[in-house]
Amino acid sequence: MASAVAGFAVLGTLGACAYGPDQAGFEGHPHPAPVAGTVAPIAGPDWPTPPAGAPALPSDQIDASALPSGYPRLVWTQGDGRALGLYGQEGGCTYVHSDLREQTPRLVRIALVEVTTRSGPCTKELRFLALATQLDAPLGGRTVVLERQTVGPPPGR
Repeated sequence: MASAVAGFAVLGTLGACAYGPDQAGFEGHPHPAPVAGTVAPIAGPDWPTPPAGAPALPSDQIDASALPSGYPRLVWTQGDGRALGLYGQEGGCTYVHSDLREQTPRLVRIALVEVTTRSGPCTKELRFLALATQLDAPLGGRTVVLERQTVGPPPGR
């Protein structure tokens, strides 16, 4: 009897933590507005989307081949095309920011830098943070190349 009661308690707890895609944004939180710093991508009903009025780039204008499987591949422009938005992945002991690495007449290269603050223990939640990057000139038809860089944890942490 005690094990049956414990089983129902566990099921009740798990059910209380569930979110449907129509109840809230990604991971149960509203979709964030871009933070000054980088660009963005994505697909699927539970993925983040560009802000209202911000056009997403076509997939053939984004080179996300260096990103791991499952990483958002959505990039959008804002304003006059000098601001790019994108999503970086963070959670637990990891924080993300964007780093504009290169701007040429053919491409814009942006690194999503994931900084690990300690070796653990860390929680396993995953968040996609909207980032923004300012360009010197409007993007136009240039290709956006997305890369990932991991940093840390610091020694002794």
